[in-house]
Amino acid sequence: MKRTLLITFVLLFQLCFSKPITETQKLAATCKVWGFLKYYHPNVAKGNFNWDDQLFKVLPKIEEAKTDIQFSNVIEKWINSLGKVKAYKAELPNEEIDYFDKNFDLSWTQNTVLFSKSLCQKLKFIEQNRIQGKQYYVESGVEFTNEVEYDLFDDKDKNFRLLALFRFWNYVEYFFPYKYQMDQNWDLALTELLPRTINPVSEVDFYLLLKEMSAKLNDTHALFGANKLFEIFGWNSVPFEFKFIGNKAIVTGFKNDSLSAINDIKIGDVITKIQGRSIDVLIKENLKYAEGSNYPAQLNHLEWPIFSQKSNVSEIEFVRDGKIGVKEINYYEYKDLKINYENNSEKYKFIENNIGYANLAVLTPDDVSTMMEKFKNAKAIIFDIRNYPQGTNFAIAEYLNPEPKNFVKSIDADLSWPGRYIWRKEDTPCGKVNPDYFKGNVILLVNEKSISHSEFTAMTLMVAPKTTIIGSQTAGTDGRNYRFQIIKGLWTSFTTYGVFYPNKKEVQRIGIVPDIEVKPSILGIQQGKDEILDRAILFAKDGK
Repeated sequence: MKRTLLITFVLLFQLCFSKPITETQKLAATCKVWGFLKYYHPNVAKGNFNWDDQLFKVLPKIEEAKTDIQFSNVIEKWINSLGKVKAYKAELPNEEIDYFDKNFDLSWTQNTVLFSKSLCQKLKFIEQNRIQGKQYYVESGVEFTNEVEYDLFDDKDKNFRLLALFRFWNYVEYFFPYKYQMDQNWDLALTELLPRTINPVSEVDFYLLLKEMSAKLNDTHALFGANKLFEIFGWNSVPFEFKFIGNKAIVTGFKNDSLSAINDIKIGDVITKIQGRSIDVLIKENLKYAEGSNYPAQLNHLEWPIFSQKSNVSEIEFVRDGKIGVKEINYYEYKDLKINYENNSEKYKFIENNIGYANLAVLTPDDVSTMMEKFKNAKAIIFDIRNYPQGTNFAIAEYLNPEPKNFVKSIDADLSWPGRYIWRKEDTPCGKVNPDYFKGNVILLVNEKSISHSEFTAMTLMVAPKTTIIGSQTAGTDGRNYRFQIIKGLWTSFTTYGVFYPNKKEVQRIGIVPDIEVKPSILGIQQGKDEILDRAILFAKDGK
């Protein structure tokens, strides 16, 4: 009798003081707890459980919970089932660690509005007594390992959709160094995307959701891909290259010369509409799918959603020689475009007035010594980095500096305390002791196609004396680009270690800032000019 009264009293007490909890609140909290336990709980982080299966088993119980207290009880019982966590006394490091903590925030574990006091205490205890030693689900350098592989991602199964979302969200939560720089708070992104994960508005909506999620990283290294996206954006594309200027698409070159000629496409054509829809509108509609650290980088990633389609023909409106025209052009599968990626440009050469020019897209480390011998008495050397270089930065830097120079400061993930990063004690400097270093002007050309190693190369070379950067904002992403599968068939990537200037100032999103800003104009493209190179030559001549 007394036991029955006690249970009744407890239930009435909980009923009086508990609060309703929404499905989104429950699942957002479950996502965060699931990820936290995956990387912090000693028994889980050692790989003692099938962690996906654990999620599938707890989700029905989470769904049944109607109040915050009921939810906390479910989570606590789940944690208790994982085995005892032993308390340990952390050893003090031999030397002070320089932590980078702008991403690190586990304050959500102490959210007493959502979690019971005892659950908060339990989560805090796990943090304080987290796994020591090797992680099962992530390796040094950030490599996600030992995830359960599935023969097929079942997008009709809500639990599988939640698993994909939870994996992706937690990868970024703990191992994306630039999370603090994102436009949208990552917690808010989770609560925004969960309702569509639970109830997608269409068969392909979940894939669009993950594409949007990838774009929310504001990281030009980020990319999400899945075959289902071809059903949305299409698999046929145009045979020409283009650049967005003033919300118009300007033809800048050809992927396939003959196919472009068949469609009467000329360099300098200004495309204003596709299928009767203005480029301006198409940019606004599709920008949410474009991964990029800044707006120029996003525009550079809009080819697929705007210039791809399922049909093999499309109507365009264009301007040529001041006249507006409308015509149909053909679209082609990738294999039929037969793009020749071989770059036959000269590696280096003299241009007017004893000015050296090096194309870092094709220059190799073996070429550097011969090139610098040729250019040793040049008035200036222009290094074109509007491309992806071939690892020549350190070799070139030895000829440009009188002594070694620090040019970068990096951070790495601390796997003993996931979410925290540590400043590297030492990054490799560039240059060497060289009294016979190049004394002329050093000019670097950059634009939105300068990404990652291109930007790292610019950082290496810009510390040389008498260096000037000319061009426009770069892609704004540096560090390791890690590509992996969330689940079979769902591919993604993002940056996993951070790169900063030696004074710890950000490069991410900002990119390499030109000393002289030059952007190509429509008229310049139509006249066949390289306005950035032209400005560099002018600067090399008169220093202005």
